[in-house]
Amino acid sequence: MKIHIFYCSNCLDTDALRKQLEINGNGQGDHQIQTVSLPCSGKVNLLYLLKAFEKGSDGVLLVTCEHGECKFLEGNLRARKRAKAVESMLEEAGLGKGRMIVVRKSEEGIGQITAALEQLTDNILQDTERSQE
Repeated sequence: MKIHIFYCSNCLDTDALRKQLEINGNGQGDHQIQTVSLPCSGKVNLLYLLKAFEKGSDGVLLVTCEHGECKFLEGNLRARKRAKAVESMLEEAGLGKGRMIVVRKSEEGIGQITAALEQLTDNILQDTERSQE
């Protein structure tokens, strides 16, 4: 399974994320996880997210700042709207729901992101099982 994680570099430390992914065995088992650092989650656009799926990604996790904590004021809100649009397009294309998850990084930190990653992999596995029936 291939997963892309797009994250705001202002709310998440790259080294901490990579270290946590290594501790957890890249999320779940031997899945391929690619991380993409953004200067602000609001800089992610529809093309970045759709391109990840076009390149074979099974799911995308987008990590934004907590509401009201964005250094660029509303970048996290713009990112969430774009992710919703992509999720709608994926559902319309027949790829199912739940392959795009947005998580706000809170004080819980990396553990919250790891939990979201587990949820994403579960969603993908369930969707794959349903499509094989």
